[in-house]
Amino acid sequence: MSGLTLHLDVERWRRHLRSEAAATPGLVPVVKGNGYGFGLRRLAEEAALLGVDALAVGVADEVAEVRDVFPGTVVVLNPWDAANPTAVELAEDPKVLTTVSRLEDLAALADLETRPRVLVEVLTSMRRHGIDPSQLDRVALLLDRVKFEGWSIHLPLDEQGRRAETEGLARAALTAAAGPLWISHLPPADAQDVVAGLAAPGEAPAPLRLRSGTRLWLGDPGSRRTTATVMDVHAVERGQRVGYRQRKAPTSGYVVVVAGGTSQGVGMEAPTSASTLRQRAVALAGGGLEASGRALSPYTVDGRKRWFLEPPHMQSSQLFLPAGVTPPERGDEVPVELRLTTATVDRIVDSAAP
Repeated sequence: MSGLTLHLDVERWRRHLRSEAAATPGLVPVVKGNGYGFGLRRLAEEAALLGVDALAVGVADEVAEVRDVFPGTVVVLNPWDAANPTAVELAEDPKVLTTVSRLEDLAALADLETRPRVLVEVLTSMRRHGIDPSQLDRVALLLDRVKFEGWSIHLPLDEQGRRAETEGLARAALTAAAGPLWISHLPPADAQDVVAGLAAPGEAPAPLRLRSGTRLWLGDPGSRRTTATVMDVHAVERGQRVGYRQRKAPTSGYVVVVAGGTSQGVGMEAPTSASTLRQRAVALAGGGLEASGRALSPYTVDGRKRWFLEPPHMQSSQLFLPAGVTPPERGDEVPVELRLTTATVDRIVDSAAP
C-alpha cells in the first residue's frame, strides 16, 4: 500500500504516556483537531487506557468522534456559542463539560432548566478567549444556576512571567468562587507550587487539572518515524521540461515522485514563530529560496533532504535528484518529516523505532 506511513513503537509510546500521566496531577489529555496525527478516536482510546476521568476536544463537533470510546467527561475547549446548534445541544449533555468565555453566554446557560456543567475561562495575556478578571465577581452571581466545575486558565507558551500570571489569575478566580483550576501550558511542578501557595493555612489547595496535548502525545520523538512511498522515478536530461509548470531541469538527474501532498499537510507551513533576529534571518533566507522557485522538501533520499521540483501537488510531490545520486526504486519507503499537528497520514503501523 502506497502513501504516508507513521511507524509507531507502540510500547515505547505508551511508556511515555504512562510516565507523563504519573507526573501530571489531574491530567486532562487534549485530543483536538487532527488528533496530533493519530486521529481523535485513537487518542480517546489511549486516554481511556490511561485511566483518566476527562479529556478535552477543541470544538463541539468533535465530541461525537470520541464519546463512544471514552467513558469519562468530554471537555469542549472552545467557548460556548449560542449560534452553534451542536454546542447548544451538548450543553445539556451530562457527559459534556462546556467552557464559557463570555458573561452573556454564562447568563444564557444559567437560564437552562438542566443546570449545565460549566467551566469558566479567565482571560489571560493571550487575549484570545475569557472573561476579564475584573468581572469575575459578576460570574459568581450566576454560578448557583449552573454546575460550576472550575476555572480555565489557558496560558501563552512564553515562559517569561507565565507562573506569576497564573498566580495572579488563579487568586482572582478563587476569590470570586472556590473551584478546581484547569490550566494549560504550565509545568506540573510550577502549577502545584502555585496552588499550594494560594491555599490558606490549614486548608487544602484547590484541585488541579492540567491539560496536555503536544507534550503528552508527541513528547517522545524517538517512538515514531514517518515515511513516504516512492511512486515513480524518471531519468531526465538537463533542460528537459518537467512538472506541471514545465520548468527546465537544472541538470541531468532524476524526478522522483513520492506520496504525500498538500491535502496531507506536506509543504504546508504556519506563519513563522521566529522571535529572535537570527530566527527571522533564517526564515527570510528560506522565503527567498521559495520566491526564486527553490524549496527544500521534508523528504530524505540517500541521506539528504532533497529539493522539491515544484510546489507539492494535492496527493503527491515531485523531487529532483542530481546525476550521481542513486535514485530509490518504485515502492521504496523514504523518510519524510511531518508536523503531526497538521499532517494526515494514510496508515499507522506498529513497528519498533530505530
